[in-house]
Amino acid sequence: MGYKSMADCVADLKRHKLLRQIDCEVDPHLEIGMIQRRVCENRGPALLFTNIKGCEFPLLGNLFATLERTRFIFRDALKRIELLSDLKVDPARIFRQPARLRHLPQALMHMLPHRVKEGAVVARQTSIERLPQLKSWPDDGGAFITLPQVYSEDPGKPGWRSSNLGMYRVQISGGDYEPGREVGLHYQLHRGIGLHHAAARESGQPLKVNIIVGGPPSLALAAVMPLPDGMPEIAFAGLLGGHSIPLVQPEGGLVMPAEADFCICGTILENKLLPEGPFGDHLGYYSLQHGFPVVRVDKVYHRLGAIWPFTTVGRPPQEDTTFGKFIHELTGDLIPSVLPGVTGVHAVDAAGVHPLLLAQGSERYLPYEER
Repeated sequence: MGYKSMADCVADLKRHKLLRQIDCEVDPHLEIGMIQRRVCENRGPALLFTNIKGCEFPLLGNLFATLERTRFIFRDALKRIELLSDLKVDPARIFRQPARLRHLPQALMHMLPHRVKEGAVVARQTSIERLPQLKSWPDDGGAFITLPQVYSEDPGKPGWRSSNLGMYRVQISGGDYEPGREVGLHYQLHRGIGLHHAAARESGQPLKVNIIVGGPPSLALAAVMPLPDGMPEIAFAGLLGGHSIPLVQPEGGLVMPAEADFCICGTILENKLLPEGPFGDHLGYYSLQHGFPVVRVDKVYHRLGAIWPFTTVGRPPQEDTTFGKFIHELTGDLIPSVLPGVTGVHAVDAAGVHPLLLAQGSERYLPYEER
């Protein structure tokens, strides 16, 4: 069984001496990011910072910085994913091994989120200004949320079944944003949230979003997974975590994971773009300012004992290197069924993981004979 909250994960890492708690005061302006990068470079432990200058919430860094620790966190997920992979790659293989079928229905049931009336995440409310103001690089345009899970729904088909949960960076200070009331949301048009936003604009509806931080580690991994169309990340998180994700829905809002640590609820403003950035990006240079959508913040929820996970991106290798490697371990067996003729792929970390993919395959096209 996977972790049901980030606090469960932290406690387990402590028990196994895979986490170091830092109680001296650290500054979220540049210092904490520098510490995290140095420890990441040396393959060190996860870091729990409990004394943050100007902030009441502890920060958790380096959580996924080594492949060994990521495998440990998701150690119970690998067999469940293997079953799903086997079903996709060769369904007959599953039915030739009936003994394995007894595990499959339960695993699939974990992919169905369930509603709850009360959730830990809505225990308290705070403001954008009181959240960790994390600035990782000197020329960053403000403070950013670096491990966000942005939840949106198709306005034509509301509900989690047509939802998207993606890791799109969020700028919470600086620039021309109204302090405490507006945040910047950086995404590409072809992403799931981009399709939802386009549909909302076409229908003249506002698009509500929830920006989730923390919660079960399976949520963060699901948010960066290259899932096929029609597979909601919130459902896949249940499979990864080995339990159905409980969802709570405050009046008038979208559903949110009940065990999340934080949730910023807001609405993307219609036809309003503001310069977002600069931001020290995973390619090793600053992405410059460009106009991106603006979210008007309605409420900021957090649970008691909330923990704020973060990462720092920059010239590879960084923590996102591990995401790329681990995702390949989970999905590598699926490649031949999705792309016939392709026998292997390799995401080039030196290029920032996802911009460059090398593929190995066999030629399937037989040209016409010369006439």
